[in-house]
Amino acid sequence: MTVFVIRRLMQSVVVLFIMSVVVFVGVFAIGNPVDILISPQADQLDRERAIHELGLDLPLWEQYLVFLWNALHGNLGRSFAMSEPALRLIVERLPASLELALTAFLLSLVVGLPLGLWAGLRPKAVSSKTIMAGSILGFSLPTFWQGLVLIMVFAVMLGWLPSTGRGEAVVVLGIRSSLFTLDGWSHLVLPALNLALANTALIIRLTRAGVREAVHQDYVRFARAKGLQPSRIVFVHVLRNILIPLVTVLGLELGGLIAFGVVTETIFAWPGMGKLLIDSIYRLDRPVVVAYLMMIVFLFIIINLAVDILYSIIDPRVRLTDVKS
Repeated sequence: MTVFVIRRLMQSVVVLFIMSVVVFVGVFAIGNPVDILISPQADQLDRERAIHELGLDLPLWEQYLVFLWNALHGNLGRSFAMSEPALRLIVERLPASLELALTAFLLSLVVGLPLGLWAGLRPKAVSSKTIMAGSILGFSLPTFWQGLVLIMVFAVMLGWLPSTGRGEAVVVLGIRSSLFTLDGWSHLVLPALNLALANTALIIRLTRAGVREAVHQDYVRFARAKGLQPSRIVFVHVLRNILIPLVTVLGLELGGLIAFGVVTETIFAWPGMGKLLIDSIYRLDRPVVVAYLMMIVFLFIIINLAVDILYSIIDPRVRLTDVKS
């Protein structure tokens, strides 16, 4: 396993380098931040001075080499708009995004997996058809519309939950989080539910499809012929065999929830990385956008590595040395 992890980490360095070129060129080729950052009343001398201070007077390839050199030393640039290190701005907002994404992920897993199992084991039951119809709604309704409806019903009409903000956060064991306060949870429920709906629908449909395929396999028939308990057949023989494709999708979905919860964070004014990204795009704050995208690439690399390792734990027949093929 050690050799496998080292090999994957070496591959990750190559991927990070390629993605750094793509992200840097893609972001720096769009727009001119000077037009937004400098007052229209500024004279030509002030404009040239600002352009020089931001390093925008250098050729693109030279700007990239400066970025790469600084990145190797842990510096992903300095925000044009806030004059702070871009990495620090992202790290400050990372706990809020992780809280929201992990809560939504666990919620979708706890709800989606049992419902998918039930729909797969009882395909003709009315409850199963209702579950599948609900999963279609979860897919088809846009996230922003779901968020607005949740705010309208639970915050405006019923007044049960707050509609915006993160709520009270406290420091526990060096971690500042709103998960340790009731006020924090009351602010977390609606955005987490909004972020979890589409993911829950996906898990339901994947689980149901996997169960429908697995229950007709010979090993399940053999288990039934041996007189095993139905619960043992489902949780040991069926569920275990559908976990590998589920883990693959769930790993990517977890990365997507952390990285691309932009719509939900914007609707609920959640102070996470997604809102920072949107604000930075509006201001053409290139260092923050590049730093954010590089963080996301790194995050997906780590999640994929964790998923590959999980394969061998779930199914010992899968050898990590074979995964690279």
